[in-house]
Amino acid sequence: MSENPQLKVAVVIFENEQNDFANAYRGLLTATEFMEAGDEVTVLYDGSGVDTLAAASASDHKLNPLVEKLRPVTRGACAFCVSAHGVEEPIKAGDWPLLTEYKNHASLRHILLEGYQVLSF
Repeated sequence: MSENPQLKVAVVIFENEQNDFANAYRGLLTATEFMEAGDEVTVLYDGSGVDTLAAASASDHKLNPLVEKLRPVTRGACAFCVSAHGVEEPIKAGDWPLLTEYKNHASLRHILLEGYQVLSF
């Protein structure tokens, strides 16, 4: 095993930061750690995690620096959940992609098929 193996990790944010800020923060920090280590990482927001992305898209939000740092590796937000949670405006204003791979939802199966290990927060 090499000293610096490159990992392929998908970080899925399911948590609404208003309900559990620490968990949402930890997920974003974990993704940042992998990215800074040179690993292949992708981030997506699903379920109540779309609320986190909507809130953190505001420049004055505490999570905004992490969300913006991760923008280049962010896959997007579940389209169904964005609509169901009523956060279309901030997601659209933030220019975040909507994920529709499986019946208008984000597809975790596709991520696994691409070889990513999934970590959920």
